[in-house]
Amino acid sequence: MKARVGIESITPYQGGKPIEEVQRELGLYDIVKLASNENPLGPSPIAVEAMQQAVKQVHLYPDGNGYYLKQDLSHHLGLEPDRLILGNGSNEVLQIIGETFISPNDEVIYSESAFVVYRLVATICGAKSVVTPMQGYDHDIEAMIAAITERTKVIFIANPNNPTGTMVTAAQAQKLMDYVPEHVLVVFDEAYGEYINRADYPQTLPYVQQVRNVVISRTFSKVYGLAGMRIGYGIAPPHLIELMNRVRQPFNCNLVAQAAAQAALSDLDYVEQSRKTNAQEKQKLYQVLTALGIQYIPSEGNFIMLNLNQSGEAVAQRLLQQGIIVRPITGYGFPNSIRVTIGTRRQNVRFIETLTAIL
Repeated sequence: MKARVGIESITPYQGGKPIEEVQRELGLYDIVKLASNENPLGPSPIAVEAMQQAVKQVHLYPDGNGYYLKQDLSHHLGLEPDRLILGNGSNEVLQIIGETFISPNDEVIYSESAFVVYRLVATICGAKSVVTPMQGYDHDIEAMIAAITERTKVIFIANPNNPTGTMVTAAQAQKLMDYVPEHVLVVFDEAYGEYINRADYPQTLPYVQQVRNVVISRTFSKVYGLAGMRIGYGIAPPHLIELMNRVRQPFNCNLVAQAAAQAALSDLDYVEQSRKTNAQEKQKLYQVLTALGIQYIPSEGNFIMLNLNQSGEAVAQRLLQQGIIVRPITGYGFPNSIRVTIGTRRQNVRFIETLTAIL
């Protein structure tokens, strides 16, 4: 039995190694995972309590429309619930976008060294990937605009970008939106957006309120600490949401995840502490990396990309032998780099001490 054209060319997505896998393979138990940009503080205690209560109802199907979570998100974002769609993580939202709007032989534009799922979505839908070069470590908006043709259907903007941590500014986003024609959908992937505290970060919700061809994808996996629950959401004008809901699988967001997301959304103190811890530890890492002469890319997310002048795969493997999981990013075009999640103080100190010894 043969797969559809293009499927055999896809390399399955590889996330950061799970702690349990390292325990099995290496017999280590004191392990620090800094590979998947998870929140090192763990989930909100309020979310944990909500999950404990919700699990008593798991013999029932979840609310397939996520009514109450959408109501809370609507209040949080200041927009109507009919502009929201829930996903099994924001990854599913990206796939729903592809399955709804991308046809075979369409063109999908995204930047090189951007989130690998954009290429997966384009390939699965039979579209042509139009990959624009980066400008240093940033999206080149001019190049993306120049790449638009009559066949362009979707433009993916990772903001901030994973793995480089760089950001498209409000002026750049507006320039793209001023130019983009009516037949093109712009997707702003804002998985790490809550970590940003810059005046020039794009305010994309007004594009939705203006009924532009825009979808914004966000997640509860990062600052909200619910990566294991797999829940995210998309924001778009109602007519786009209605089309996407035709593709969305029934009951795609489980009952416990919805309860956890509602509770996490209400715990403002936890979110602020997560942001504060990330900002403080990021600055300390910058100082230590600078002192050690290790080049890094200033990041707007909860991770840092390090350029090591030697094989990132080899360094990551040596760190793994010492019980520290980081992410080599050869697949993103950086064979001599690794991406490291910003952890707690104890985790960061251990990482730096081990990396120093290795280098």
